[in-house]
Amino acid sequence: MSDRGLELARDKMHGAGVASAAVDVFSRFYRLLEGGQSGYVREDDVEPLTGLTRHADLDIDAADASAALARTAIIKLNGGLGTSMGMDRAKSLLEVRRSAEGESLSFLDVIVGQVRAARQATGARLPLVLMNSFRTQDDTLAALSGYGDLAVEGLPLDFLQNREPKLRADTLEPVEWPDDPSLEWCPPGHGDLYPALHANGVVRALLDAGFRYACVSNSDNLGAAPDGEIAAWFAGTGAPYAAEMCLKTPADVKGGQLVVRRSDGRIIQRETAQTHPEDVDVSLDPERHRYFHTNNLWFDLEVLAAELDRTGGVLELPLIRNAKTVDPSDPSSPEVIQIESAMGAAVAVFEGATAIEVGRERFLPVKTTDDLLLLRSDVYDLTDDYRLVSQVEAPLVRLSKAYKTIGAFDARFPAGPPSLRAATGLSVAGDWTFGRGVRAEGAAELPEPEEGTGTVPDGATITRDGIA
Repeated sequence: MSDRGLELARDKMHGAGVASAAVDVFSRFYRLLEGGQSGYVREDDVEPLTGLTRHADLDIDAADASAALARTAIIKLNGGLGTSMGMDRAKSLLEVRRSAEGESLSFLDVIVGQVRAARQATGARLPLVLMNSFRTQDDTLAALSGYGDLAVEGLPLDFLQNREPKLRADTLEPVEWPDDPSLEWCPPGHGDLYPALHANGVVRALLDAGFRYACVSNSDNLGAAPDGEIAAWFAGTGAPYAAEMCLKTPADVKGGQLVVRRSDGRIIQRETAQTHPEDVDVSLDPERHRYFHTNNLWFDLEVLAAELDRTGGVLELPLIRNAKTVDPSDPSSPEVIQIESAMGAAVAVFEGATAIEVGRERFLPVKTTDDLLLLRSDVYDLTDDYRLVSQVEAPLVRLSKAYKTIGAFDARFPAGPPSLRAATGLSVAGDWTFGRGVRAEGAAELPEPEEGTGTVPDGATITRDGIA
């Protein structure tokens, strides 16, 4: 049964023009999947990661920082559609801020602003290269067409990640969904970075253009701005690979973490999907596992190129088995398995890999409309070099399901977000539409409206007791 499934899946991928390296990666994971591997990293087999260098303690000369940044490229993962927020195009095109002049700024606009500001401040060429998906490429390149000075000669602005078929959970054969054939495909997780880099020749192109290092991060994390100090630190370590880690807070209930494998002392990554249900509580315990993974990575391009050439782009990353339905919006549609991997898991591939503790300012992801409200609010200021700087400790925002999609979210904040600078939290139950000039103070809460929907009046203050 599974031999037939793999044969059908390989034929489907080849027929769609998927790179051979990606087909080989899929085939390796398929065999692991049919062999019953869950991909779990059990707590009994690991120790916590400790003793990291702190970004805040670095003492880097400005000239050394600029020199390191001059040899660095910025790679952004830009394949996400924001489906969890009801989007069907690149999430990076979503408005995240307004400029001082009232101009709408998307994630992509802010990223470009960060790169251009770093170039101006240091003289670095600092290429920006996006890993797009077949669903995000056209819209993204159209949005970038307005930045005529962005491209670096000899280097692409983007390259395409691969795709793979979703597998029926009962047969492990590629699912068929005639209502929307595009739903028969899924991205292979951000571990696809490696075969995609190899298939598109990106690492070799960067080396040939004189770059030695690359910083890779998600396009929805505006905290991962170009940073010469970290670039200089990484260059000074001589390490092939480094990960940026943050100390956990009560808001950090998801995300990957690095742990030390007891059997050989190697640093490995454990994603949420690789955490056994019995180990979830201890994995989230900030007293035992102090750090979470930001998914900001640094690579020595010479070492990465050698490994990709040696393996043909097929790095031996752990399997992540992700159970879904073929139509994410229809829980009654057939159950499928998506084979995925995490790019951060390559930490186990590169001997001498390391990590650095960074501040929370390096991790500002937007996975939900809760996160988006926070970044649009006055908790953050957008600086002249396009960094988002918090003015207070960020409050914990929890919005009801009424705000889940971006359309519903925007409709309920027609005059913009409330002020959150005086809030330690904002919890909204039910369906409320916010007026202009609303403020939240302390542990602010809105209960369910008495009549199904409610309106927060212009100029109102929300406290622990509701609308004051």
